[in-house]
Amino acid sequence: MEPGETSYREEKRQFPLAFAAGAVIVLLIFGGFLVLTRVMRPHDSAAVVKLPFGASEQGYAQNIHFLDIQLAHAANFLNQDFTYVAGTTFNDGPRKIRAMEVTVEFHDPFHQVILRDTNQLIGPGADALDAGKRLPFQITMEHLPAQWDKQNPSIRITGLILE
Repeated sequence: MEPGETSYREEKRQFPLAFAAGAVIVLLIFGGFLVLTRVMRPHDSAAVVKLPFGASEQGYAQNIHFLDIQLAHAANFLNQDFTYVAGTTFNDGPRKIRAMEVTVEFHDPFHQVILRDTNQLIGPGADALDAGKRLPFQITMEHLPAQWDKQNPSIRITGLILE
């Protein structure tokens, strides 16, 4: 055998080591991806905590109004489309609202729901909405279906914490 040449046996022994090293690298990349996707999803953890919406909260929901609903469309530098639903919440009742959860529904031309999303407009740690006061809000929506009828979505209260 000449200098610089490797035998078939040596190459055969090096193959499992190279394969194992490649497998370890792939597993590390996959594990890092899983960790990042779980850490970067705060919306999911907030969605797990549902606000109460019993008879008392349902009765009070009639005192809450959504005014001046406007839609805006934008794209970011990655060419991702976003639709913003903005407006004002008006508390027309006698109680203070500590937290409020709403469900936003987009419809198709046949008035069927094609997208439903739940958001907290007033979080448990935020300032409360006093009786007779207004509060601006904005909800960001991604990936609206092409079947959307281009009308304002319906917004309904699905959870409340009252004082």
